[in-house]
Amino acid sequence: MFRSVLITGGAGYIGSTIASYFKDEGWTPIVLDSLVRGNPEFTKHVKFYNADISDQNILKQIVSENDVEIIIHAAAFVEVPESVEQPALYYRENVAKTLTLLENMQSVGLRKILFSSTAAVYQAEDGNMVTEESPLLPLSPYAKTKLAVEMMLQDLSHAGKIEAVSLRYFNPIGADPKMRSGMFKKNGSHVMAKLSDAAFGKIPAFQITGTDYSTRDGSGLRDYLHVWDLARAHFLAVEKFNDILKDSAYQVINLGTNSGVTVEELVAAYQKVLGKNIPIERAPRRPGDTAGAFASSEKARRLLGWQALSFLEESIATAIEWEKRKL
Repeated sequence: MFRSVLITGGAGYIGSTIASYFKDEGWTPIVLDSLVRGNPEFTKHVKFYNADISDQNILKQIVSENDVEIIIHAAAFVEVPESVEQPALYYRENVAKTLTLLENMQSVGLRKILFSSTAAVYQAEDGNMVTEESPLLPLSPYAKTKLAVEMMLQDLSHAGKIEAVSLRYFNPIGADPKMRSGMFKKNGSHVMAKLSDAAFGKIPAFQITGTDYSTRDGSGLRDYLHVWDLARAHFLAVEKFNDILKDSAYQVINLGTNSGVTVEELVAAYQKVLGKNIPIERAPRRPGDTAGAFASSEKARRLLGWQALSFLEESIATAIEWEKRKL
């Protein structure tokens, strides 16, 4: 069984947390990141190659210098508003470069890949649970690029070129419990980034957009997953990779908590952990907004032996601690 893993995008929020989890388990995480969007501070305690994921020579070097048999592909541009403004950038970075990576993998004898996908590929409109068989309807260029990569992986797998598993994340929050990494982008568009910015005075107020959904309190509903639970799922997926694919050339697995949290509930939980109120504004829903959804984690439980272990307030507590350390 292999004990080294190559993580593309390992200087990012999620990729770095995955690397830390593998290191804590006695593995050797090897990080490939261009640092165009990554944080160099997150690479100090891992073996690091500073290059683009489409660089064939670097991949050859990594394989020649390390005992690598599997790639966790977490490198991507992930800001939805930016993807709407610059779709060509997202198709180039997320799709075209991934295709080159897949071709380069085959040229150096690598076959196994674990892909960081997203729940944004689902037609999540009604605040209900989705399974891996639920209808797909990615709305943003970002989400469309993730689905495009999934389709490439599926076709290449069925053609016998590679072996691939796609993990569809719901909403990662929190930080590494040992505070080695966490969210670091300024002016992030994700809900926890906005909450933290409001809590620590970086923006005037946190805005709840949409109060008339058919959810229990009218606000949108999401499935918030501790990033450490997410990292553990990757570890289990690598360890069980061959078993996951014993009956199929390609698999898709949801990673979520099996329950949903509304935005109003998230704000209340954040304020409880923080110990003070946050300025809140309520506004109409934005074009393209939906009620959201939460994940069925049954397939993850069955194939990975995985379920989310952290409660919402635990996840929030690590996010707040990380923000305080950044101040």
